[in-house]
Amino acid sequence: MDRKAMGLALLGGFGVTSLLGVLVVLGIATRHADHEAVALRAEVEELKAALGRLPADGRGHGRPNVLTSFNTDVHAPELPAESFVDPQASVIGAVSLGHDVYVAPFASIRGDEGQPIALGDETNVQDGVVIHALETVQGGVPVPNRTIQVNGRDYAVYIGRRVSLAHQSQVHGPARIDDNVFVGMQALVFKATVGAGSVVEPGARLIGVTVPAGRYVPAGSVVTDQTAADRLPAITADYPFRTLNDAVIHVNTSFAKGYGDAAEAAAEKRAEGAADPKETKVAAAPKAEQAAGDHH
Repeated sequence: MDRKAMGLALLGGFGVTSLLGVLVVLGIATRHADHEAVALRAEVEELKAALGRLPADGRGHGRPNVLTSFNTDVHAPELPAESFVDPQASVIGAVSLGHDVYVAPFASIRGDEGQPIALGDETNVQDGVVIHALETVQGGVPVPNRTIQVNGRDYAVYIGRRVSLAHQSQVHGPARIDDNVFVGMQALVFKATVGAGSVVEPGARLIGVTVPAGRYVPAGSVVTDQTAADRLPAITADYPFRTLNDAVIHVNTSFAKGYGDAAEAAAEKRAEGAADPKETKVAAAPKAEQAAGDHH
C-alpha cells in the first residue's frame, strides 16, 4: 500500500479529528523526547566537567580552611602517603590522618570549625560519614568545654587507631573514640566518649555520655544519661559482633594500600609519558617515512 492509500485508510478508520489528535500527541511526544535528550546531554557534559576537576593523580588532597572569627589560622590537612583519600571525599582544614587510613567516597571530614581533628593509624571513614565539631575558638579565645584532651593535647574530635566508622555514621565534636571501636551505620556520637574495644551498633545515638571500654550499644538505642551508659552490656565471647571490627579493618586497610598503589602507578605512567614528548615524535617519524616510501 502506498502512502496516499495509507492516508486514506487512516482517514476512513479514525476520521479527520481522530487523526489530528494522533498527530498532535506524536508531535508532543517527539518534542518531549528531544527535550529529554538535550537534558541528558547537559548532564553528561556536567559529569565530564566534574570528572575533569578530579585530582590528576587519582587521590584526594584536601584543602585548607578559610579565615573566620572562630578560626584565625589557616591549616591544611596532613595526609600521609600511606593513607588514601578518595577524590570524591572532602577533607578540610586542621585534620591529621595516621598511616593506612582509608577515606571513602562522599565522606566529609571538616576541620574548619572545631579544630583540630585527628584520626589514628588503620582507621577507616566509610561512604557518607561526617566528622565535624562545634567551634573551639571564638574571637581568638578558646570556647570552654569544646575540646577533649588526649595525651596532653586538646582535640575537637579525636579518633584512635583501628576505628571503623561505617556508612553514614556521624561523629560530632567534642568527641573521642578510643582504639579498636566499631561505629555502625547511621550511628551518632556527639559530645561523647567511646572506650576502647567497644561496638556502637547501627542507628544508636550517644549524646553527652562516656561509654566504658569493652561495651556495646544496642542498635537503635539512644543513650543520653551516664547511668544508662555505665549499665551498657559488656562484650563477651558469645557477642555476635565481637570480631566484626577486625574484618572491617582488614578490608579497609587493603583498600588504602590498593587504591594508593593504583594512584601511584597511574601517576608514574603519566609522568613517563610526559617526560620526553619528542621521543614519541622521533619514534613515529621512521614509520611515516616508510609509509611514504611504500606509497611511491
